[in-house]
Amino acid sequence: MNLKSVLESLLFAWGEPLNINEISRILNLPAHNVSAVLDEMVDEVAGDNNRGLIIQRFGNSYQITTKKENFEFIQNLLQTTVNKSLSSAATEALSIIAYKQPVTRVEIELIRGVKCSNVVKGLLDKGLIKEVGKLDKPGRPTLYATTDEFLRHFGLNSIEELPALNIEPEEEKKAT
Repeated sequence: MNLKSVLESLLFAWGEPLNINEISRILNLPAHNVSAVLDEMVDEVAGDNNRGLIIQRFGNSYQITTKKENFEFIQNLLQTTVNKSLSSAATEALSIIAYKQPVTRVEIELIRGVKCSNVVKGLLDKGLIKEVGKLDKPGRPTLYATTDEFLRHFGLNSIEELPALNIEPEEEKKAT
């Protein structure tokens, strides 16, 4: 079995991010071995400027995608506009979730200062966030965190790649 060939075929055929555990199960190989080969493949295709396809890692998932610089041509082929934009409310809520995860809807609302149940529902529907548990408090509020789809949407390998927040302490704000 040519492992790289099989992995490339699986990623191409699936067309969406494929979790390393699922790939490992399909191939009946340890996940760390499969992950090592996939990471090697990511580097190989990224280093070849003549290729139009790349392999990207999103958290624990991998996907074959096209290079960003070819988007205009793909868009012309499909003659459709890809709308990946989020409303400002959704962007604000998603930012809060990304930086404070796991976080409850009430915590998001306290930071934003407005209700956000519909925004949270929309982010859940888009697969950008997921429920990751419940707090052991009255009402058992749901905790939310970002997903691998969030990473893919924003071109991140992991949540650690988010830009650092530069927030002034409250005392400094009042003094200025």
